Amino acid sequence: INCDRDRVLRFERQAARVGKCEDFGYAAVSGSISVHICGELLESLAAKGHQVTVINAFKNKETPNMRFIEALKAHEFADEMMSLLNVPLLWQQLNAMDYILNKFIDVTMEDEGVQRLLNSGETFDLVLAEMLHMEPMYAFAQHFNATLVGFSSFGTDRTIDEAAGNISPISYNPLVTSPRTDRMTFLERLENHYEVIVEDIHRHFVHLPHMRNVYKKYFPNAKKTLEEVMDSFSLILLGQHFSLSYPRPYLPNMIEVGGMHISHKPKPLPEDIKQFIEGSPHGVIYFSMGSNVKSKDLPQETRDTLLKTFAKLKQRVLWKFEDDDMPGKPANVLIKKWYPQPDILAHPNVKLFISHGGLLSSTESVYFGKPILGLPCFYDQHMNVQRAQRVGFGLGLDLNNLKQEDLEKAIQTLLTDPSYAKASLAISERYRDQPQSAVDRAVWWTEYVIRHNGAPHLRATSRDLNFIQLNSLDTLAVILAVPLLLALLIVTLSCKLLGGKKQKCLHADKLKKH
Repeated sequence: INCDRDRVLRFERQAARVGKCEDFGYAAVSGSISVHICGELLESLAAKGHQVTVINAFKNKETPNMRFIEALKAHEFADEMMSLLNVPLLWQQLNAMDYILNKFIDVTMEDEGVQRLLNSGETFDLVLAEMLHMEPMYAFAQHFNATLVGFSSFGTDRTIDEAAGNISPISYNPLVTSPRTDRMTFLERLENHYEVIVEDIHRHFVHLPHMRNVYKKYFPNAKKTLEEVMDSFSLILLGQHFSLSYPRPYLPNMIEVGGMHISHKPKPLPEDIKQFIEGSPHGVIYFSMGSNVKSKDLPQETRDTLLKTFAKLKQRVLWKFEDDDMPGKPANVLIKKWYPQPDILAHPNVKLFISHGGLLSSTESVYFGKPILGLPCFYDQHMNVQRAQRVGFGLGLDLNNLKQEDLEKAIQTLLTDPSYAKASLAISERYRDQPQSAVDRAVWWTEYVIRHNGAPHLRATSRDLNFIQLNSLDTLAVILAVPLLLALLIVTLSCKLLGGKKQKCLHADKLKKH
């Protein structure tokens, strides 16, 4: 984003020069509009007069004050990339994720439109980059001499906390990819600690060395090292909210904007969908596996289990299905390749959401007060579903071992037990109780760092300390060493003093005479 700084300082809704808002990681990795949650922020900034340039991986409609660079080649590899994550060991998953991220970096950086932009000589005020472990992408900010702002669609994790200088105790902060919540047993904390160590070893000895090479490849004349680029975030927008997750510490430049993608005024539904929903006397179930997992590619056994279960329901089912035809489809099921998900969940006759458990879907489900049945596949989905079960607004099942009896029981429980809908509505009420919308908050803070030249006053000193200084190991060593040295000195002197005097035997003279 590039704007007239004087006008921003006066809070006027205009901008004078060419601008850029960068949205890379999540959109590129997923290749899906439904998870392009930065779109609301970008459109809002454009509506205020800022000139915005967006690099993403899909077709975009023409929007005033917005320029799009579409790296569409990413779609050619999306299905292949997602299939690589289906491996059992954490180290294998990390290697697979590295391969995927590297592939999308190459696809994006080698795009003709991106290369033209890099060589255009343009300058920008601000670059907004998705913080999904594609560190070379952050370098667009240093290339254009712009302020760097990060966005994380799933909230924060240890690497994001590290970039901000925030604390992230592993005792109650589980790995995002794990099925654990903040309330962990001893064994879960032990497992979490082990996986953190594995992830740290992989990051420092595999991931970052490779990303340094990628960074040098695409930014050979960079003035900053990759570490300096990673340490240059002025602001981080987090796609999370404490009412949807759990309380945890944040620094002043870490701003929660969870639910930013949700429209507060649902749009009217297409007529065929509206009639299907309102014509069901027993309500409707909405089923979608999101954008990364295509339900048409589910194993036939799993699809048969779903079809048999849905056929026995009194409710109608909206199923996001990526083919035009579905063999054996029951009469109470309507399939479409795409649904306006938030608008459907907003309808009062929709009673249940069956989902993969992605953060955006979980947020939408809670926002509109709908119980959720999670069928998690990877990344943060397991943790989201576990959290839904613990809080009480959902249940979870194993998609890879889905049994009809279990599925029927879970659906009926969520439909008939009012506690789940009650818990979801309670969380929805807490989330909605905010002084401003998530989009307005994100826009205000984005403009704030521009108005204050990158807001260096928000930078925590912790970012400038090494590991020993940050954890006070040097001062602790002195505090412990001084009394230990004094004690050792006292013991040593005592031994010398006592050892230097010979005790006289009272009967020594008598013994000598005898």
